[in-house]
Amino acid sequence: MIKVRKADDRGHADHGWLDAHHTFSFASYRDPTQMGFRALRVMNEDRIAAGQGFGTHPHRDMEIVTYVLEGALEHKDSLGNGEVLRPGEFQRITAGTGITHSEFNPSADEPTHLYQIWLHPNRSGIEPSYEQKRFDDDKLSNALRLVASPDSSDGSLLIHQDARIYLSKLDAKHSVQTPLAAGRHGWLQVLRGSITLNGEALDTSDGAAISDEPTLELTATTDAEIMLFDLA
Repeated sequence: MIKVRKADDRGHADHGWLDAHHTFSFASYRDPTQMGFRALRVMNEDRIAAGQGFGTHPHRDMEIVTYVLEGALEHKDSLGNGEVLRPGEFQRITAGTGITHSEFNPSADEPTHLYQIWLHPNRSGIEPSYEQKRFDDDKLSNALRLVASPDSSDGSLLIHQDARIYLSKLDAKHSVQTPLAAGRHGWLQVLRGSITLNGEALDTSDGAAISDEPTLELTATTDAEIMLFDLA
């Protein structure tokens, strides 16, 4: 079963400095039918104006994954980390017992385009931690590259949840296949371009919840970039 979440059906908030689309209920967007999928709680697509951002604010008991598509994001946190994320880089924050951080677009003239994803952790009270990593384009090209996992396998980021996140950049007309084990579920997020998922058409910023599909076939109808979640 594949249930498509069209981009235009998401929650939307335009604050001037922040243009945000929410796949699931977040901030002022509330929909009791869209409270997340399995461990996935937040899937936000944000565009932050030049020189703007989120001031210092707290989080706890959440796994936060951020992926920059365009521009840059400057991060500072209460653990002493101060980094800049650039296109193609992933950041993972384990909020655990509590962390504060700020996120700003450091550019004077270029917007930042990113996805921020929250997953419920497998337990509360984890020690907070931070990780940032880039994955080589040659391993993303027309292949599913593991970028986050509960055991850091294959050099992936560590997330404290029974979930695996894959990234792929597909050339037009190219296909990749992957099994989905019995009892597992998937979420597909199209970051750029257009694809079909087991024959179901999805465009830029569309998402899809996947259950009871033993094999996933992803075919790019244009050049595309996708993120695939394998969830308990």
